Amino acid sequence: MDGNRTTLQRIHQAAKTEFLEKGYKDASLRNIVKTAGMTTGAFYGYYRSKEELFEALVGKHYDYILTCFKKAQQEFSKIPHEQQPEVMSDISGKCMFEMLHYAYRHLEECKLILCCSEGTKFSGLIDEMVEIEVEATHSYQKVLEELGRPSPKIDPVLEHILITGMFHTFFELVIHEMPLENAENYVKEMRIFYTAGWMKIMGQ
Repeated sequence: MDGNRTTLQRIHQAAKTEFLEKGYKDASLRNIVKTAGMTTGAFYGYYRSKEELFEALVGKHYDYILTCFKKAQQEFSKIPHEQQPEVMSDISGKCMFEMLHYAYRHLEECKLILCCSEGTKFSGLIDEMVEIEVEATHSYQKVLEELGRPSPKIDPVLEHILITGMFHTFFELVIHEMPLENAENYVKEMRIFYTAGWMKIMGQ
């Protein structure tokens, strides 16, 4: 059993190095197998393909980040409507810091998702988050309307650009491996910046 685990660890380490250096599309399974010190036949006893290997490295981390983000949106939507404007910043802040700390605990794997996943189903993380955020923004606008604080309709193209930019800004901290203390401060400042901007656009 221990030998099995050691072999898996060698495969995973060799794969992380190869994928981080070349990206999924250009990574060579032959190189990974060679670096792990095994034959291709032996490798196929663990994984059926390069894709399955990549998924083994990043799948649970992709799911965690997406689930964390969806959960924060669901939590927020369950809060009584009249309280939502007061707590919006707290809920989104808690979620951002949770995702940041998680990404720093699993830095290599998260960098694989953000920088090296083109050609896999994991390359759309930011796109998925943008879709969720757009939907949540529209729901919040309906709440504001109910509360007698209607906000102007936002141009959908501008909305998409602003939300996409927000997530790219956030994940830049992970990609560039800022010291965690700096990253935390940047997230605080970013949230002040984006919250003020959104409030202005929403006429609040």
